[in-house]
Amino acid sequence: MGLSVDVQVEIPLTEEERTVLRWIDASLQEAALVEGLPPAEVSVTIVDDEGIRRLNRDFRHVDRPTDVLSFPQWEPGEPMEGAGDGPIPLGDIVISFPRAREQADAYGHSLDREIGFLAVHGFLHLLGYNHETEEEERRMFARQEEILGRVGLER
Repeated sequence: MGLSVDVQVEIPLTEEERTVLRWIDASLQEAALVEGLPPAEVSVTIVDDEGIRRLNRDFRHVDRPTDVLSFPQWEPGEPMEGAGDGPIPLGDIVISFPRAREQADAYGHSLDREIGFLAVHGFLHLLGYNHETEEEERRMFARQEEILGRVGLER
């Protein structure tokens, strides 16, 4: 069964902008494969800067927009379980589309790569990855680059 990815778009996007959303599913499918996950599900919501700012303020007490937020279903170290034989719910990822576009321009790479990067970054947070220490950051960012490279979104 693999990974079920439910993408919700809460802002107006052009048809051209919507085409980059395919990289969310492709990147997350690869991430689930690399991580060796059993059947699981994840929700991804695309919002604007104001939408993500509100979530950042309400849940992290930081009153400014950010690029991606993750809301894991499970606490670190807690066993992940599905209902019966159903897929394991991993949690929710929220991505600011305008912030992704700005960052792609600033970093000089494609919007495809930035959307893929943010999706994988949020996904790894759902699995317990973090980047609070240098070692955690090295481990997480190396895993992100491995996954993105496997789907053709390398730097």
